[in-house]
Amino acid sequence: MVKIDVCIETVFSELRAEERIPKVKEAGYDFVEIWFPDNKNIEAMAKTLKDCSVKLNDLVVNSPDGSRGGFLVKKEDRQVYLERLKNTIEIAKKLNCSMAITCTGNSVEGLTRNQMIDNIIENLSSATKILQENSFTLVLEPLNSYRDHKGYFLDSAKLAAEIIRKINSPYIKLLYDIYHMQIMEGNICDFIEKNIDIIGHFHSAGVPGRHELYNGELNYPFIIKLIDKLGYKGCFGLEYMPEEKDHNISLRKTLEYLMG
Repeated sequence: MVKIDVCIETVFSELRAEERIPKVKEAGYDFVEIWFPDNKNIEAMAKTLKDCSVKLNDLVVNSPDGSRGGFLVKKEDRQVYLERLKNTIEIAKKLNCSMAITCTGNSVEGLTRNQMIDNIIENLSSATKILQENSFTLVLEPLNSYRDHKGYFLDSAKLAAEIIRKINSPYIKLLYDIYHMQIMEGNICDFIEKNIDIIGHFHSAGVPGRHELYNGELNYPFIIKLIDKLGYKGCFGLEYMPEEKDHNISLRKTLEYLMG
């Protein structure tokens, strides 16, 4: 059965990161993920994860707009990015985590589309040695540039898949965010079936609105059954903004909806 994880950045926002983990566990989940490790109490998080028997599935290397950790679309940002990656991996090890999300940054004026694609391939290819040495996986995330991330370069999962196949490393996979790609491309199940071999993680939220999965146009239980049938062994991440005031109720209803 597919494992479901919760992005703790979008729930129980009045609590510190380490205080959100027990709340997610109480709602019925054994896996979580975070965005940036900066400004978090890593020691406290590590202890809480262990005490609650919760696994951290992933964290984030660089910001979507490239302002934190560098741009993959810029050749000159390579060393900044690689140093950020090394630092992220060291933090991840303390949290018993072996996967991170990476973003391309926004489109850069003066560079052609092909130049930016080539820079992504070269920068990620340069990262593969670091990843191999640490048995660590990067998942490259396409986002929607229509609503949430205007200006973001990699707004196509099809292009992301082409990039990943060109790099051809077992340590670089695709993060397929169903919310973002329903907005940009649709045809969700067909894409998953054709590319399950390179998908390392999923994100999800209701469309439209990015709220609960059970309120929207997507049939998420059908999608869960499909990826389970295809043999996917990773996590299926919840990254939605609850409309339900009680986040415990929201998470419980979501789990029941997906698995019930």
